[in-house]
Amino acid sequence: MFGKKVPAVTFRTRVRDEAVGGPNPFRWEDKSSADYFDGKRVVLFSLPGAFTPTCSTYQLPDFEKLFGEFQAQGIDEIYCVSVNDAFVMNAWGKSQNLDKVKLIPDGSGEFTRKMGMLVAKDNVGFGMRSWRYAAVINNGRIEKWFEEEGFSDNCDSDPYGVSSPQNILEALKNDDVAEAA
Repeated sequence: MFGKKVPAVTFRTRVRDEAVGGPNPFRWEDKSSADYFDGKRVVLFSLPGAFTPTCSTYQLPDFEKLFGEFQAQGIDEIYCVSVNDAFVMNAWGKSQNLDKVKLIPDGSGEFTRKMGMLVAKDNVGFGMRSWRYAAVINNGRIEKWFEEEGFSDNCDSDPYGVSSPQNILEALKNDDVAEAA
């Protein structure tokens, strides 16, 4: 995966726009892979679904809490992508009181499929979803890759650790130590 360019896709997002008015002041906005990844160094992490236990209790909140430490390691943005639509991702972000991590809806799973990370999770009633992984992406190219073990359709477990923010931070900090030596 190292050096591979992220796939070029269009994400259908919903953005707040007070000009819309009413109780739901949001409008559709298409965002491209280039909008998210070009010209910056980001951490992208993906997970099986919004509102799920591991994702909501550990992974997303920990990335939010550690955002400043990631910035200190030269990370401009942290993105979470999930095979959920924009409505679900916006509601999840609101319920998590997100301020720093940005959510990317991959409702059709196109980005996840083109990343090679789309798996069936029919055994837990989800359908097609993302395998849990993370990457450091520099100007649209994968610099580091963190994939949970056991990649498979209908996996009996939901491994979490390799793609944790703590593990990614440690890898980034170890790079700094190696470069200074």
